[in-house]
Amino acid sequence: MTTTSRALAATAALLLTLTLAACAPSDGAPTESPTESASASTEAGADGDGDACAGVEVVVELSAAIELDESPAGVTCIEADAPIAASDAVAEAGLTTEGTEEYGDQVVCRVDGVPAEDFAITAPDGTDYFETCASMPAAFAYWSLWTQPVDGEWGYAQEGLATLQVQPGERLALLFTVNDEPAAPSA
Repeated sequence: MTTTSRALAATAALLLTLTLAACAPSDGAPTESPTESASASTEAGADGDGDACAGVEVVVELSAAIELDESPAGVTCIEADAPIAASDAVAEAGLTTEGTEEYGDQVVCRVDGVPAEDFAITAPDGTDYFETCASMPAAFAYWSLWTQPVDGEWGYAQEGLATLQVQPGERLALLFTVNDEPAAPSA
């Protein structure tokens, strides 16, 4: 897949996310709360024995082009025995997200402050790019949201954090891609 094709695919996925989010109810009703105990573990299994996560696994990956002293990258198992909002799973994993001025929390601009506004990202043309979170992030440096069903493959999420529900046994990933790398979660 060419760089242009990947950028178009990412843009199409983002537009679909925004379109689906616009169709979500806006009556101000609270999101249905899950019936799980909301504790998180950074072990492979929620009980720390190395078994697969019985709840929802939240994965954060960054491009190798991003070198940080402190990174939000990692895997956290969230206990869940019922569907949980992706935004709640991310919060239970101890992560904070920031949207954009134009699109609010429908677009993820930063995860735990990454990329910081003063962090230079090298653009394809060699110039330095600084993310301001004013509008849509650059097509060459952005966070994407992925889901992986039980025994399935990773795929772009079809909804944003605010409306996406994940099931126990599923995985949710926030992936920061720079210049098309990584193209999909590896965890």
